Amino acid sequence: MLSKWQWLLSQLTRTLWIRASLFALLAVATALIAIPVQHMINDPFPFSVGADSVGQILDILASSMLAVTTFSLSVMVAAYTAASSSVTPRATKLVQQDTTTQNVLATFIGSFLYSLVGIIALSTDQYGENGRLILFVVTIGVIILIVITILRWIEHLSQLGRVGETTERVENAASNTITQRIKHPTLGAKRLIEKNHIPDNAHAIYANSIGYVRHIDVGALNDYAKQYEAEIGVLALPGKFVHPAKPIVWINTKTSDEMVAKICSAVTLGNERSFDQDPRFGLSVLAEIASRALSPAVNDPGTAIDVINRGFRILISWKDYKFADTDEQIIYRHVRVPELELGDLLDDLFRPIERDGANMIEVQLRLQQALAALNMIAPEVFGEEVSRHLQLMKQRTDQSSLVEADRQRLKPIYDQLISSEALIQDTFL
Repeated sequence: MLSKWQWLLSQLTRTLWIRASLFALLAVATALIAIPVQHMINDPFPFSVGADSVGQILDILASSMLAVTTFSLSVMVAAYTAASSSVTPRATKLVQQDTTTQNVLATFIGSFLYSLVGIIALSTDQYGENGRLILFVVTIGVIILIVITILRWIEHLSQLGRVGETTERVENAASNTITQRIKHPTLGAKRLIEKNHIPDNAHAIYANSIGYVRHIDVGALNDYAKQYEAEIGVLALPGKFVHPAKPIVWINTKTSDEMVAKICSAVTLGNERSFDQDPRFGLSVLAEIASRALSPAVNDPGTAIDVINRGFRILISWKDYKFADTDEQIIYRHVRVPELELGDLLDDLFRPIERDGANMIEVQLRLQQALAALNMIAPEVFGEEVSRHLQLMKQRTDQSSLVEADRQRLKPIYDQLISSEALIQDTFL
């Protein structure tokens, strides 16, 4: 589990300006390193390079990199707009964190600054004959790097901001978070069984601002609990919307302003939800993508079916979920955190699709098949929730505009709750 500062650092490293700044500093250092290095070489090289020839190359690089950077920025903004309008605005954050795009832009900006610094140094006669040769060799290396970067960028542009590529990013983010939650069901703490109950001997601590819980530093809470010889129970999991009248944790000892401030500092709030500790957010974003595809303006049931398949791949890993009772799962013994409910995960993903696809037989069939497959693979885990969702789907389709023939195609699974093995095998053909 990441501490608050490690998590903030990880968020910072995903931003474009940090990566671009690092590349820019590296570029400036690369352009200037020939100045001290040339003084370490006593003997001249067997051949020399004129200042004009190196300067002309740097002039070409500076002007072309400025144009390419401007063009790439406009492409990046267009990709963000496309992801926001054709997928969902909640997925744009993942597109913004694309490392390939950030590396490409950082390389172009760094190359521009490298050329600019090199031109300035040449014009002030900072380089001797050896220095100009070193600068020339480094410039050739920079050109090779630019060519490779442009080729990668051309390939990447064919996918950037597209529905399928953005949906895959959301799937990967949700899958990673689900995997971490299965490994640590209560974020490394003990299990809080009564998640909305505050013990009689405990005091509630309320949020000091309004927003979503983005990250919980369970390690810091554990340290505070040990410091005050108490136990802390978390009431608001990541993704929960809280306000000053909403308790976020309880502690079974007397509180003070200093204690409350420390504990609140371990719970990071924000205006938007985060994918990192919030598996439900990833599933909700997938459902948003499907709902947008099923809207009359888009009318794209294929994307909704793709989302169902992706959601099925994510949820199937829940069959390995175990209660947080083993010593390997419990790292912080002075904190209690509630577990995720499987029903909430299925509701986040399937309920919007069930609602918006109630009038589409192909969507209803794929929903049935996905739910039945979950039940067949691990009935002891998914059985109850699958039954509940199939009953909800039947209520919706009974009131939908489906013709009687389509209702009859759906009836066998509604009646039996699970399908035959042959039907499950047909699901993914």
